[in-house]
Amino acid sequence: MARPAIPQARLLAVCQALFTSALSVDLTLTGLVGYTLAPDKALATLPFALITVASAVTAIAAAFLIERLGRRAAFCLGGLACCAGGLVSVWAIAHHDFAAFCVGTALVGVFQAFARFYRLAAADAAPAADKPRAISTVLTGGVVAAVCGPAIAAWSSDLLVAQPFAGSYAVVAVFGLATVLLLAFGYRDAPAHAAAREHGAALPARPLAQIARQPVFLAAFANNGIGNAVMMFVMTATPIAAVACGHTIGQGAQIIEWHLVGMYAPSFFSGWLLQRFGRGPMLMCGIALAAVGSLVALASTAVPAFYVALLCLGVGWNFMFVGGTTLLAESYRPAERARTQALAEFAAAALTALATLAAGQVLYRYGWQAVNLAVLPALAVALLVTLGWQRGVARRAVLAG
Repeated sequence: MARPAIPQARLLAVCQALFTSALSVDLTLTGLVGYTLAPDKALATLPFALITVASAVTAIAAAFLIERLGRRAAFCLGGLACCAGGLVSVWAIAHHDFAAFCVGTALVGVFQAFARFYRLAAADAAPAADKPRAISTVLTGGVVAAVCGPAIAAWSSDLLVAQPFAGSYAVVAVFGLATVLLLAFGYRDAPAHAAAREHGAALPARPLAQIARQPVFLAAFANNGIGNAVMMFVMTATPIAAVACGHTIGQGAQIIEWHLVGMYAPSFFSGWLLQRFGRGPMLMCGIALAAVGSLVALASTAVPAFYVALLCLGVGWNFMFVGGTTLLAESYRPAERARTQALAEFAAAALTALATLAAGQVLYRYGWQAVNLAVLPALAVALLVTLGWQRGVARRAVLAG
């Protein structure tokens, strides 16, 4: 029989699918719409960058709203922000208003800040042995967006004939509204798993600095924060680099589509792999796959090399993200949850925002090879921090034995 945490994780997986589909529309079209609306074409990528920036700015508030209002109410607020963002974007396109379009995309970033907690909600409600499976179950929702998101963006772009692309952002609003309805009528706040509550009940809350210095927290951030920043840094530059290397816009879109498949499809089995082989080997495998992706991209700029590089990066990100989230869920006591999650998600989102903003500049000034070279030192840092945590675990096991 499935444990109670898993059905809730499946519902959150549907919410994840709606979120990733909305984000996929923005990923596919926002650069083009921004270029159309921007008074200065150098600002064309600003609306897309604001999604990540708004997510970083909102992350801390999202964590404390979840703690104060409960997950269901807070997640519904996120869905309402998406709905509002889609509608504002439709209005901005209809009135050719670049500033309003920036507001619309930033509201989708607010949605992203709340949606980042879906996986943590599933992990907190699951017993320790099932945390990887609960996390990976939530992430399986991204497979829908990986396959359907770009197609939805293309299909809906002419829904409102008088205003090209406005229909796609109307669909974003529908995704946000559907998220709110699903959460309001189908989701119930689940408390921390009983074993975790009993373990932490007699222990006082620690200072945040002490929590952040733990090897397990540092390893969680190294894989969640650095892994996500590396992924977004390369992915942001990929469509432009593919065209610059002589490939078509359609080929660039297909490369991103397969990258998204690589990010989310492994969620069907990554939780099981993590339970079977352990967190350390899975994290190492994820870091290695991301590095292999960069090496493939350095070796060739042919279309197959782009496909392989971005697929490896996506699978590597998945292993790092599932494993890193599992470590994060183990780094805090119940009384410390809001502060610890706020710090982790803000730091990861801020680092990702910087990577997104820097990607275009590095590509423009130094080229595609520089983009892929730049991620290797970052992955080396993630590897060293993960090895440090793993050595500590092995040392404690020896002492306990």
